[in-house]
Amino acid sequence: MLEPKRLNKAVVPQSLIPHPSPASLQSTRLALHANGDASSCTVYIASASRIYKLRIALEDSVVGQGKQNLLIPERTQVLESSLVDRCPHRSEIQSIVLAETKSMGRSLLGSVDSYGDLIVSRVDDFNTDADGSTYSVSPRDCGVGEGSWAGLCFNPGQLSMAATARSFCKSIDIYDHDIHLRTLRTLGFPTSLIFMDSFSEGGNSMLATTEGSQLSIWDLRVKENGGCVQRIMGSVGDMLYAVSISSSGNIAAGGEDRTVTVYDPRRWCATSRWLNCSKYEITGLTFSSVDPSYIYVQGVDYEIICGQWREREKAFSFRGDSNWLGFSKCSDRDILAGWCDSGSIFVADAS
Repeated sequence: MLEPKRLNKAVVPQSLIPHPSPASLQSTRLALHANGDASSCTVYIASASRIYKLRIALEDSVVGQGKQNLLIPERTQVLESSLVDRCPHRSEIQSIVLAETKSMGRSLLGSVDSYGDLIVSRVDDFNTDADGSTYSVSPRDCGVGEGSWAGLCFNPGQLSMAATARSFCKSIDIYDHDIHLRTLRTLGFPTSLIFMDSFSEGGNSMLATTEGSQLSIWDLRVKENGGCVQRIMGSVGDMLYAVSISSSGNIAAGGEDRTVTVYDPRRWCATSRWLNCSKYEITGLTFSSVDPSYIYVQGVDYEIICGQWREREKAFSFRGDSNWLGFSKCSDRDILAGWCDSGSIFVADAS
């Protein structure tokens, strides 16, 4: 049974971000890294065209429960805060992602704005700022269309490769460093994407994305059908907003129908459906790193639920105090963080 060890709440200094910029429904404007023994964590958050870095203390405490068995957070401190001033975007940042490299203490911080401009910086855990911009790149049709939600993911098996999705343009751009490799054209508005690195058959070249009410699978080695090798329909008329892949290769998708559907990529069929696991739309999903039979579900009603997707049972949940502007989990451990438009940051440790 996966249980929370601590739940902390910190408040972003008003002098740093007095008024966070508005965010889309499936906002991903937070990236998280646990430091050493997890006595503190580093959180990157994006507001408007800027990125901020905070170091937050993770204090041990008895996790209490309130009404509806919701966990009660303990107040904690923001130890350090600073502006990452080497990420100059021209419009509102829509997504940020932190990818840990093999170099000790170094990670890649990627950010994409509403026009699809991508900036990747190398960040150092021991400094208070990014130590230099690695590269920046724009889509080939950057002057066409309007600004909209944009998503970003790195290829875990090849961190030089990144994919960005633009909702308005219905496109996904693939880059290797600052080299544009190809553009994938989606049928619907993309809302989430992830590389299928856990998929044994060429996972490093395969991409899963939610678009409209369907889950589409793309193989970068294939030219036929624009690279799309599989389309799986969800509930007709219900938008999908989130996709995630577990270490065992299962793919989960969720959205307006409040259902987490888990697929077996070997047969492309649903192995489990967790109906009505959220009271409102699902806007984020991530599998547990400790036990892939558990999944974290982010709802539009500020609630985060952890539960067994096979047994369809909730293990625990907690709730933010306003709309989520971003939510993320560490790549190798079950430490999660969410940022609310009230300025509060909630950090949960279940590792």
